[in-house]
Amino acid sequence: MLTSEPLFKLQNVRKIYPMGEERIVALDDVSLEFHKGKIYCLLGTSGSGKSTLLNMIAGLEKPTKGSILFKGKPLEKLNETQLALYRQRYVGFVFQSYNLMPTLTALENVTLPLTFRRVPKKIRNRKAQEMLDAVGLSNRGKHKPSELSGGQQQRVSIARAFVNNPEVVFADEPTGNLDTRTTLEMMDLITGIARKYNQTLVIVTHDLEIADYADQIIRIKDGGVDGIEDKVALKTTTVETAEEESIAVKTDETEFR
Repeated sequence: MLTSEPLFKLQNVRKIYPMGEERIVALDDVSLEFHKGKIYCLLGTSGSGKSTLLNMIAGLEKPTKGSILFKGKPLEKLNETQLALYRQRYVGFVFQSYNLMPTLTALENVTLPLTFRRVPKKIRNRKAQEMLDAVGLSNRGKHKPSELSGGQQQRVSIARAFVNNPEVVFADEPTGNLDTRTTLEMMDLITGIARKYNQTLVIVTHDLEIADYADQIIRIKDGGVDGIEDKVALKTTTVETAEEESIAVKTDETEFR
């Protein structure tokens, strides 16, 4: 049983969207905990509320009611500037559609989180290249997204998500546009990096095969938690890196307030 303070603690979270004269309840009284270094899967069908739940934790939306604590701090009380700082310092994203900047090279795409942190160019280029090495794209740094396959573009997206050494990475249907073989390669890669650096990973999916990579599966149905399954045997994954040194970026000592 986990006794440490949770990284995230959700308490009676509700999210309601007004639709004309109707009100759509997307999340209804959700209470959950997410701990450091664990891999979670939010599993559910389309419209179940799983992506809305991810958006709440990621600070992209605020709950209508309830509380979302990150390291004991209520995210719902932060303003937009503070939420932007939270995402910049602590969060990485892997998207189904990759969300790469088409005019930038692979290396430049990976450096973006570091650029926003005002990391010096020489350091951010080195760290971005280290991440490209880690995801198997050592010789693709100068290629633009249009010159890469879907699997390679997702590898760039994964490198970008982890380059800032975030506390948590959110992956929303990260393999939805990939074939079966590439899907398994990407999942091994994402979970391998997360385990290597003891980072929390939250995956949103409808796919049971993807859910099998998680330490805990949280089933979402009709905006609520329909069940929680803790995995007894963890799936072991590996990731090759060019160097064993940490890719951590020193975090600004000033916490968001």
